[in-house]
Amino acid sequence: MNKTENLVSTLEAMLFAAGDPVEPAKLSEVLDIDIETIEKMLDYLGAQYDERGSGLMLIRVDNKYQICTREKYSEEVRKLMEIKKNAPLSNAAFEVLAVIAYNKTVTRSFIEQVRGVDCSGPISSLVQKGLIEEKGRMDLPGRPLIYGTTDRFLRCFSLNSLEDLPDLPKTEEVESIAKDDSQTSLFDNENKSDILKEKEISELAHIEEE
Repeated sequence: MNKTENLVSTLEAMLFAAGDPVEPAKLSEVLDIDIETIEKMLDYLGAQYDERGSGLMLIRVDNKYQICTREKYSEEVRKLMEIKKNAPLSNAAFEVLAVIAYNKTVTRSFIEQVRGVDCSGPISSLVQKGLIEEKGRMDLPGRPLIYGTTDRFLRCFSLNSLEDLPDLPKTEEVESIAKDDSQTSLFDNENKSDILKEKEISELAHIEEE
């Protein structure tokens, strides 16, 4: 792979990962390449998609670039997304949902500290199903996203508010985390398991189809 092809592939990966439209200036800043060259490479990427009849296309909206699917495949894509959206929640997703609901608003880092594993998949699934949403960013280095439950979560689980959730066991660790605004405290492995098992997670076991 020559230098140009590598650059085009790099831009493709960046746009795919970003999801939302990206300004050429941001791509230029990351790659330390002038904007004019960035735009030429993006035009080349778009032409490649068109030449091989790819299901993807590169669009430019308000001077920002985004990779998206072609309209001719929209029906199939929509069906796939509906199937994925209506798929039952996994145990991991229920655990993530419980952590968010009982803590009101939390960061992904906090959730992963509680569960001890990467939670990007369950979080993405819950966002897609409309059960959680981004609530803003913390005023900390990196400005991590904050997640909280949605009105759809309350409707699905027949709750008037988060105050209607079943009570958790009262332990010193739980109390200390509830008072920790920085959300850096951790459940130890034993309590982490007990809290998720002892609370009535079964009461949150079935999402009502809308």
